[in-house]
Amino acid sequence: MCHVLNIERSGFYAWLKQPLSAKAKDDNRLLGKIKQFWLESGCTYGYRNITIDLKSDGETCGKNRVHRLMREASIRAVRGYKRHPGFKGGKTSTAAPNTLNREFTVDKPDCFWVTDFTYIRTYEGWLYLTVVIDLFSRRVVGWTMKSSPKADLVIDALLMAVWRRRPKEKVLVHSDQGIQYTSSDWRSFLNEHNLEASMSRKGNCHDNAVAESFFSLLKKDRVRRKIYSTRAEARAEIFDYIEGFYNPRRNHGTNGGLSPVRYEKQYYQQLEDV
Repeated sequence: MCHVLNIERSGFYAWLKQPLSAKAKDDNRLLGKIKQFWLESGCTYGYRNITIDLKSDGETCGKNRVHRLMREASIRAVRGYKRHPGFKGGKTSTAAPNTLNREFTVDKPDCFWVTDFTYIRTYEGWLYLTVVIDLFSRRVVGWTMKSSPKADLVIDALLMAVWRRRPKEKVLVHSDQGIQYTSSDWRSFLNEHNLEASMSRKGNCHDNAVAESFFSLLKKDRVRRKIYSTRAEARAEIFDYIEGFYNPRRNHGTNGGLSPVRYEKQYYQQLEDV
């Protein structure tokens, strides 16, 4: 090989033994941190979120350098799968107006919540997951998982949100026009807990884009194309994702790169400092 490259054998082996440059050593050090944050995210973070984590950890590297190191090490975010098409047919009994009207940016907690449910595959059958998300911080404030998509699936998630947050003023709760959200039980629960209904226009998923975005993240970050062995296994992993990763740790672009929990802590700290 040395003759093909037209170099002396002694020079070639001397080149192999020479120490790494300072830049190469720093790249290796930084790559170790990149792998750590990538693994902690469940192998779901791309270079932008990794860069946020690195800067939070005291690094001053730019996203282009992180992108280069991840590309060279074949580290990339894992993508998820499309959601179940859902139920079809049936008439909407009582639809509320679209009061939210895609105003997804709010300036304080517990004014606007959005809710929806999705389907998780298991070999025991579908597991139905409902979440309630506070639009201020994108925090999941209520959730429930059941084997049946009846009205109590969505009501129990909202009950958790009310119990956890204990809002002092009326909260607007936005959903789609699914049969669970147009039921008399749903309307009664809203009235009893000082909540006001808002609903997406029929067939327009963009009116509830924040909930859709959360489910997309969940399926990309954890579920991917997996079929769980049991509903209990699926419940355990989804619980860990919501309470152990998404709420306290997952970087969120609308929060300036902060997780929902950290964003709320920052908000309340600023109120105390005023």
